[in-house]
Parts: sequence; C-alpha cells; structure tokens
Amino acid sequence: MRCVIARFPFDLTKSGVLETMKGVKPEPVTGQSVIIGRRHYPVKQVGAVITRQDRRDFSAGEVLRSMAQLGFTCRTAPAPAAATPAPTPASA
Repeated sequence: MRCVIARFPFDLTKSGVLETMKGVKPEPVTGQSVIIGRRHYPVKQVGAVITRQDRRDFSAGEVLRSMAQLGFTCRTAPAPAAATPAPTPASA
C-alpha cells in the first residue's frame, strides 16, 4: 500500500512493517501508540524505524493514518483525568 509520510511515498505492507519492527525494543509509551504484534510502540518510534527519517520530519497523525490503513491497532493518548474540585469549608 502506498503511504505518504513527510511528503515521501512509501510502499508499506503489514508483513513488511512486522518484519522491520521485529527485534526493536519499544520505548516507553507516553502518548499515541501502535500495537505491532503484542507490543505497544510509540507512534514516532514506528515512523522513524519504518521510514528511516528523523522524528521531526513527520507528524504522528501521518504514521497513525498509515498504520490504521494497514490494519494495525492504533491508540490515542488517554484524556487527562479531570481534577476534582477541592471541598469548600462548610459555612457556619
């Protein structure tokens, strides 16, 4: 499948991505992630490995879109928990 990442076309296949990511240790996930095999990889790490480009050259959205089109499960960062309001002192 032809995917455009950082203005460059790439012919990616699901099996090709699986093979490329084989043996790559996942970095800690703090935001958006892609599940490849049984591992959760940060989106930027996947993009850097499969395109061999600097992480600043592409957006996470480009990689997420491409991985979703190939059939990988993509997860976005969980929404931050809403802060509970501090209890107000009871008026006497």
